[in-house]
Amino acid sequence: MDQQVCHALGCVNRPVSDFAAWKITSVTLSTENVREGLKNVSNQSVLQVGVQNRLAIPVLFPNLEISLTDAEESEIKKIQLTPQEWLPTTWQESHSDFLRQGAPAGEIFSSALLISLPQNAAGYRVRIFYPEK
Repeated sequence: MDQQVCHALGCVNRPVSDFAAWKITSVTLSTENVREGLKNVSNQSVLQVGVQNRLAIPVLFPNLEISLTDAEESEIKKIQLTPQEWLPTTWQESHSDFLRQGAPAGEIFSSALLISLPQNAAGYRVRIFYPEK
């Protein structure tokens, strides 16, 4: 019934975008060149992040932002990732309409993201946000 009314009125039937729905459950940054020694000069690292939709309804996927800081906690680099960039590829493939349907209620998403760290990076912060339209 909702779909018919929405279709007739021209409204958009989509999940809500609620910042408070999301909880960052875990974040870990590990350097790749620890394993590879001096062969890897690009300072590649793996950021493992877990986020959860805490609401009992589907919620639009947010973007992730990683802020890299130096020893004085000044921001030196900001990386913004869309859901297509941070959600696991296998999950995206099995949920082809995920951007329109949103994140299922209670679901936890875990991703491992390769990022290149500046040489003076000493810390990081991860936040969830919805881009302004």
